[in-house]
Amino acid sequence: MRTDYPYTVEADEDGFLFVQFIDLEDTFTQGETLEEAAYNASEVLSAMLAYRLEKNQEIPEPSPCPVNGYMASPSPEVQAALLLRKARGNKTLTELANAMKTSWPAVQRLEDPRHWPSLKQLDKAARALGKRLILTLE
Repeated sequence: MRTDYPYTVEADEDGFLFVQFIDLEDTFTQGETLEEAAYNASEVLSAMLAYRLEKNQEIPEPSPCPVNGYMASPSPEVQAALLLRKARGNKTLTELANAMKTSWPAVQRLEDPRHWPSLKQLDKAARALGKRLILTLE
């Protein structure tokens, strides 16, 4: 499952670089340089995805990166919450809690980007969902 989202960059009339996410129309930012715009893109993406997770709103799948396009990834805690939400699919939190032999609040925290689950918790949740935890460094 991917968690990086494509965005476009356009110079505005004031010389700033305007960033607009392709799949999240209400998610945008700017920067004076490409480096600053990329950093701000990751920050605003993390904030918007965390908000949507918190409010239980729909989160669209990311589109493929367009040719000569840009991609941003959310923070690790948002990625973990998003991946678990996607992996859970139609299972309820109660069903996952029962499968993990833990409490409902403990499972709810796994999908809360304000909490940092341990690798042990993430692995246990993945196994309960019939998945396996794989870490990568890029």
